Amino acid sequence: MDFQGKRVLVTGAGGFIGSHLTEALLRAGARTRAFVRYNGRGECGALSQLEPAVRGEIEVVLGDIRDRSGVRRAVEGCDIVFHLAALIGIPYSYEAPQSYIATNIEGTLNVLEACREFGVERLLQTSTSEIYGTAQYTPIDEKHAQHAQSPYAATKIGADHLAYSFFAAFQVPVVIVRPFNTFGPRQSTRAVIPTIITQALEGNEVRLGSVDTVRDFLYVADNARGFMAAALAPQDCVCGEVINLGTGRGVTIGQIVKMVGTQLKKTLAVATDAGRQRPTASEVYRLICSADKAKALTGWEPQVSLQDGIARTIEWMNAHRAQYQPYRYAV
Repeated sequence: MDFQGKRVLVTGAGGFIGSHLTEALLRAGARTRAFVRYNGRGECGALSQLEPAVRGEIEVVLGDIRDRSGVRRAVEGCDIVFHLAALIGIPYSYEAPQSYIATNIEGTLNVLEACREFGVERLLQTSTSEIYGTAQYTPIDEKHAQHAQSPYAATKIGADHLAYSFFAAFQVPVVIVRPFNTFGPRQSTRAVIPTIITQALEGNEVRLGSVDTVRDFLYVADNARGFMAAALAPQDCVCGEVINLGTGRGVTIGQIVKMVGTQLKKTLAVATDAGRQRPTASEVYRLICSADKAKALTGWEPQVSLQDGIARTIEWMNAHRAQYQPYRYAV
């Protein structure tokens, strides 16, 4: 994909997915600005793990998505905006729901208003498969009912509808991209696959919550390509649309444990940790994606198999073991 000459902004660029998307855009020729949450140490999150030559080409802007003036300055001069900045930890949303409203809804409003003011060519709004809740049918297409089973999911539904309203009311060229469960290098142990891998690298037992839930795991490089394909697709095809990104393959967490064990050549025992389980009515038991619309509108299809993606993730995490605390539960 050719982004030569395009000026792009990635909000949430210091996060797991954001850092991969930022890197992919830069390699595709984009003039890339990365909006990273301000901290007094000047740290830029997962972007710090990019190769120095790549990192040096990125314009890093420190700020807060909740600050309207800072968002406005970041958006000014950009052709395409990829909005990924959000609070994403589901367990933490039980503890601090108001912060999710401020970041995920009010922060999205700030981005929308800035994109409207400066007339951007395309705004990619990041959604999540969590908004569907436990599947009423599979594979889940974009017409599936929305059912928030956590405060996090509720705020993402709100942000998506707010984004669509700016398309309908003000003609802001919004595309809502809805990835299913993304995994890969640089991900924290807030997510289940890094949790399994880092514990399996340390020993023969993994501590988990539910192992029977079904997820559709998408490798992070495929996720980035999906966003980029949606950014370059013809406006009359994708603007105002919701586009799922996923593989169409559902696996249980228990099956992931076995895949990791097979690749590490060990048999892994699973210990149930009640502290890692969601409240029963909040657990999403089954998510499997239909990505037919993504293929039809943008030509996108996933390229990395689950087994290959796990192998790449194991290799990276093994090389960066010092930065992980395998048995610490990251809320």
